[in-house]
Amino acid sequence: MLYRVAGQYKTSYQADHALFPVRQDAWLLGFILLLAFVVFPLTASEFAFRALLIPVLIYSLAALGLNILTGYAGQLSLGTGAFMGVGAYACYKLVTIFPELNLVVVLAISGLFSASVGVVFGLPSLRIKGFYLAIATLAAQFFLVWLFQKWAWLYNYNSSGAIQVPNIDMFGITVAGPNARAVTQYYFVLGMVSVMTLLAINITRGRIGRIWKSVRDMDIAAELVGINLMRAKLSAFFVSSYIVGVAGALFVFLWRGAAEAALFDIPLSFRVLFIAIIGGLGSILGNYLGAILIVALPVLLNTVPAALGLPISSATVEHLNIMMVGALIIMFLIVEPHGLSAFWATIREKLILWPFPH
Repeated sequence: MLYRVAGQYKTSYQADHALFPVRQDAWLLGFILLLAFVVFPLTASEFAFRALLIPVLIYSLAALGLNILTGYAGQLSLGTGAFMGVGAYACYKLVTIFPELNLVVVLAISGLFSASVGVVFGLPSLRIKGFYLAIATLAAQFFLVWLFQKWAWLYNYNSSGAIQVPNIDMFGITVAGPNARAVTQYYFVLGMVSVMTLLAINITRGRIGRIWKSVRDMDIAAELVGINLMRAKLSAFFVSSYIVGVAGALFVFLWRGAAEAALFDIPLSFRVLFIAIIGGLGSILGNYLGAILIVALPVLLNTVPAALGLPISSATVEHLNIMMVGALIIMFLIVEPHGLSAFWATIREKLILWPFPH
């Protein structure tokens, strides 16, 4: 009943391929945006912003970048964490060298540095693919993290070896640094993630997205019909690394506040990969669903024993969280191997056909 489509007629090719072919999808998105832009900022606490909302958005953006490369173009990558580091270190150097630049401009330029590095390490994709390409990107992960540690110029020769985010103002409002308010940083991250998501939707739904999907499904057939594989694969690495680089800059400047090279090591790459896989490869929505499960659910589970008044130590709660999240991941992948986005698509289809069983 909630998804009844009676009376919603498609009278043109454009209407049949619209972004929201079912009117209820647009209503649902509007409701989610209302929550994100109005309800959450008015009701969320400092803890909710720092531990839930901001990290979920940033991890969703990082998974979106990886999903474009792996889910849409079919190119495996295990170097997401390092490409996030490139964006973060590039943003830090730009802020320190050009402190008068607007932070939005700095983030956009930082993504270009990450995209350039991604294209360089994406060159092996022209000759190898699958597991071998994953090993090549893993080599990029180790090399870039080593570079972050050994090239002192990247962190301005600080004795700690870490980058510290200074206070950054935009139009008289501090948006980054120790003095920035959590709600301000949330709005900034939400705006950046919304814009990047809109760009990703338009790219994946257009001609470039169809080229990536053809290369993913069968690259030999794609080349036979005239698709330039080199341009298609490198463009996927460029766009993916750009989004991941912007996510890495947001990761440090709008959430962590400081970072060492070890922060961008292989565990971060695997975490983003898990978010993309559990959410659903080749899906925009799946990145957000996967981030909610991987990032937000453990934080929410931490509050359950205290809310129920159970005398459980914090170490035990941490172990129980790991066990419960792992069990939920296994359950979701058994129920729907294609991820949470496919699970939602099945529910949506049943709602459209309700009350009919077929």
